Amino acid sequence: MNPIILDGKKLSEKIKSQIASEIKILKDKHAFTPTLATILVGSDPSSQVYVKMKINSCEKLGMKSKLVELPDTTTTEELLKVIDELNSDKSITGILLQHPVPKQINERLAFDRIAEKKDVDGVNSLSFGKLSMGEKSFNPCTPYGIMLLLEEYGINLAGKHAVVVGRSPILGKPMAMMLLEKDATVTICHSKTKNLPEILRQADVVVGAVGKPEFIQADWVKDGVVLLDAGYNPGNVGDIDLKNAASKSSYYTPVPGGVGPMTIAVLLLQTLQAAKDDFT
Repeated sequence: MNPIILDGKKLSEKIKSQIASEIKILKDKHAFTPTLATILVGSDPSSQVYVKMKINSCEKLGMKSKLVELPDTTTTEELLKVIDELNSDKSITGILLQHPVPKQINERLAFDRIAEKKDVDGVNSLSFGKLSMGEKSFNPCTPYGIMLLLEEYGINLAGKHAVVVGRSPILGKPMAMMLLEKDATVTICHSKTKNLPEILRQADVVVGAVGKPEFIQADWVKDGVVLLDAGYNPGNVGDIDLKNAASKSSYYTPVPGGVGPMTIAVLLLQTLQAAKDDFT
């Protein structure tokens, strides 16, 4: 079998080019530049790298960025106050709270404090509720990026059995809802699922979103499967053993260069959309 690589890097550059063009139109027509505010609580090295990447991406496209750095000792109440200030700031288009936050913070409460119209990372419970009901909302960036990849490569999901391995509220669960919306039959699996290999062998589409390096083995999937690896672990490996499983697939996302670049592209795309919504 000759699998086709779902090139997230290539598609993300295409999306970013479109974003840059539309930002120029916003500036020329409305004298307005979209601004993404990122809140970084603590000094987690990985989070610092991700935040820097997002800021650099904003600047390259002509979008503004605002970084709010808070200490490790920040309380939930202090974080909520910062979010309230950003919600009321008309110059801020979108708000991103970098995950994870220190353990003393109620992350769900903080996510839900972000105004729906500024929830460009798609983490608000209201946004997820609308997504589940098939209504317009901002979507969690990683699953939405995966859906755009599937669309770009013309992969029809109708009637296909899709298995999502992982049930996080910002990846596994919304991924399942998006696949269901495209008429796939969806099974959600997790760490307590019994007979996982047997379930995966029935899948036409497999989404690795469990957060364990190379967890999904090659002999757990059938020939011709579509492999979507949303994991990124130390050593540049995902949640699927792609070294051995990719050759069995019809399509697959590489790690790196597959899902990762799409996540940032979608974040910027939704920030642009939030700005456009203000002028419609």
